[in-house]
Amino acid sequence: MTPSTHRRRLLLASAAALLLPAARAQAFDHGHAAWTALLRKHVVPLRGGQASQVRYAGMAADRGALKAYLDSLSAVGESSFAAFSKAQQMAFLINAYNGFTVELILTRWPKLESIKDLGSLLQSPWKPKWVPLLGGKVSLDDIEHAMLRQRGRYDDPRVHFAVNCASIGCPALREEAFDAARLDAQLDEQALRFMSDRTRNRFDAAGGRLQVSKIFDWFGEDFRLGHRGIASLPAFLARYADVLADAPADRERIRAGQAGIGFLDYDWKLNDAGR
Repeated sequence: MTPSTHRRRLLLASAAALLLPAARAQAFDHGHAAWTALLRKHVVPLRGGQASQVRYAGMAADRGALKAYLDSLSAVGESSFAAFSKAQQMAFLINAYNGFTVELILTRWPKLESIKDLGSLLQSPWKPKWVPLLGGKVSLDDIEHAMLRQRGRYDDPRVHFAVNCASIGCPALREEAFDAARLDAQLDEQALRFMSDRTRNRFDAAGGRLQVSKIFDWFGEDFRLGHRGIASLPAFLARYADVLADAPADRERIRAGQAGIGFLDYDWKLNDAGR
């Protein structure tokens, strides 16, 4: 081999190495078609999508397909993830949270009544670092709080209507994967569906105050970050006045930010369609 040929091969190898992370990022299915296939088959929308239940028996029967999808997520390295667009990253993390949560439920299903049954007095089920993701082992809490909710990263409170903790009190597990190309519209629809559910968010005309999900108590600070100009929880709720109340006067009170806010108890029972 001549010196010039050797140099050309070295240059080609170096160029290929530089392109490899981008090629991997491009090869990943950002449409998450495999996850959508499982969700369409096993998620049961309720009340027009305001809530949903999961056929865990069906998910268990299709566990091989679920594992293959989760393996595809686990195969994405940190550098490849960094090359994703912000929308691709958010969709990836939301789908990962939801997919690995279903897998967690299946580790004990059907012998559990709540995801909390998978925890203990000393540790919640969201704390163990068992999820193989981005080159390491992370917890479900890491995905939600350290990644999706990390300050300055996405600062989008709508993630709270997208991640699903396998409980009746949670916003619905969407019947399709989150997809970067449609992410903004999907998140808007998830928020509207959840806010329209009077079992979890409503104006109590008799008491003269809003009764909303405990999510807004736990994560109220996320609704003060200025997303779309919203700098307070009352300002966020004002955008949903028409679905929170029926009477025009009550709706105006919500829009004006003059309604008191109370928080409803959270229902941790498993969102199992078979029960």
